[in-house]
Amino acid sequence: MGPGPGNPYPEVTEALGRPLMGHLDPAFLALMDETNERLRSVWRTGNPLTFALSGTGSAGMEAAFVNVVAPGDVVVVGVNGAFGERMCEVARRCGAEVVRVEAPWGQPLDPEQVLAAHPSPAVIAVVHAETSTGVRNDVGCLAHGKGDALLIVDCVTSLGGMPVEIDAWGVDLAYSGTQKCLGVPPGLAPFTVSDRAISRFVERPQSWYLDLSMIADYVSAGSARAYHHTAPIAMVYGLHAGLGVLLDEGLEASWARHAECGEVLQAGLARLGFEPFAAEGHRLAQLTSVVVPPEVLPAGLDEAACRRLLLDRYGIEIGGGLGPVAGKVWRIGLMGHTAQLRNVTLLLAAIEELLSQ
Repeated sequence: MGPGPGNPYPEVTEALGRPLMGHLDPAFLALMDETNERLRSVWRTGNPLTFALSGTGSAGMEAAFVNVVAPGDVVVVGVNGAFGERMCEVARRCGAEVVRVEAPWGQPLDPEQVLAAHPSPAVIAVVHAETSTGVRNDVGCLAHGKGDALLIVDCVTSLGGMPVEIDAWGVDLAYSGTQKCLGVPPGLAPFTVSDRAISRFVERPQSWYLDLSMIADYVSAGSARAYHHTAPIAMVYGLHAGLGVLLDEGLEASWARHAECGEVLQAGLARLGFEPFAAEGHRLAQLTSVVVPPEVLPAGLDEAACRRLLLDRYGIEIGGGLGPVAGKVWRIGLMGHTAQLRNVTLLLAAIEELLSQ
């Protein structure tokens, strides 16, 4: 449990221990192709340029911006948490004119305000599931009202754990991470790009390593595979296995499992005196955020000390608040393999015992 990597699925652990092949071995290339097909199924897209970027979700964020943002471009960014703030910083480093549309931490963005922030932005960017607050932002209405703008969506905490519909929503670039609802250790960033976004790639991105045109040219031509870098072979093994587990379960079943765990956890925390931090109707199931009233905690212990006791005594790790809510909020992740009702029962019992001491 907790907002970090959690435990991988057993099938993933087994895959990570497989003997390594060469990164140009035909058998490995076939496995990589199958991994990309599985990613298309999970993203709900037919985008040919769909693959696992070698890097964490933050690399995915940077790749999305550097490939479509040129100096002077107007980029509208929805900001209601730490990762919306990070989007602004990445866009600024690309030389963009950043237009911020803000909502208080714990509250969702107003899609109409985002769409009305500028008459003709080059890019609109938003975090689907804000990990720092446990808030879900609406994406579909942004995509349908974006006009000529490209839409970038951060799906690090949403992919696999709640509905994500790249093609149906009209998302142009999206990235995720492996360590959340996919149940795979961190190290890869699932990534997908629409043909519309490819047609607007900047000529020379500020990053050589993250220049997607070197891959897209080969994909669009249907020619031989481009050699770009040495693939992290063991991580691709793990992602291939994790996606297999998810697709065998079924996306809808995975979404329902995460939703049930979140509902039971949030109800149990309320009974113990914790108030929800995220706005009603926009609360994530896979990342629960609650306000921690000091009067609920045992005498002499602050929230950080209680989290430390949960880790040391019960082996349960949960996250604290970030930025303006540091020391005030707990963030509890139930994602991928950890989204099990037995884990909810264990966590609630541990917290109740801790608070009673």
